[in-house]
Amino acid sequence: MTNNLVLYRKYRPQSFAEVVGQEHVVQTLTNSIKGNNISHAYLLSGPRGSGKTTIARLFAKAINCEKPINGFEPCNECSSCLEIMASRSMDLVEIDAASHTGVDDVRLLIEGIKFAPVKSKYKIFIIDECHQLSKSASNALLKTLEEPPAHAIFILATTESHKMLPTILSRCQKFDFKRLQVPEIIKNQTSDT
Repeated sequence: MTNNLVLYRKYRPQSFAEVVGQEHVVQTLTNSIKGNNISHAYLLSGPRGSGKTTIARLFAKAINCEKPINGFEPCNECSSCLEIMASRSMDLVEIDAASHTGVDDVRLLIEGIKFAPVKSKYKIFIIDECHQLSKSASNALLKTLEEPPAHAIFILATTESHKMLPTILSRCQKFDFKRLQVPEIIKNQTSDT
């Protein structure tokens, strides 16, 4: 049987130490994990392929890890880490706003927010390409961001944050990702071999 795994999933970093080119984001997020200073909403903004979804998943894994290494790095061995890595965690909900733009999609998400995590500390909602949500969907999301339950964390990822409602932006901790440079990629590849 051939392995048809998409390259970006096959080579997706599984720890913060493996992330290349976004040290400023990694440092801030790992410091917040170590200090137990977790916000309820994050906005990851930057060009395609810069690691927004990867870091969102790493962050979700790290804050729900049962045995974090050095207080912030996911162990990749506990049941929570393994479920997130296999994309079968009930406490991690990923939505592609490019194909789920309507208010009904956000209402379903909001209904799910009411329920506590199944077995993790936090229930994480990653909304990719969130700038593509319709105006009514954005307004529904805003209401939830204004009064989120303590167990819910939102991670919004976008390539075009300027298209989002300013009121949503004001409720998120914002991280700007930079485009990866060829020397960074080459250096990382040569250090892995």
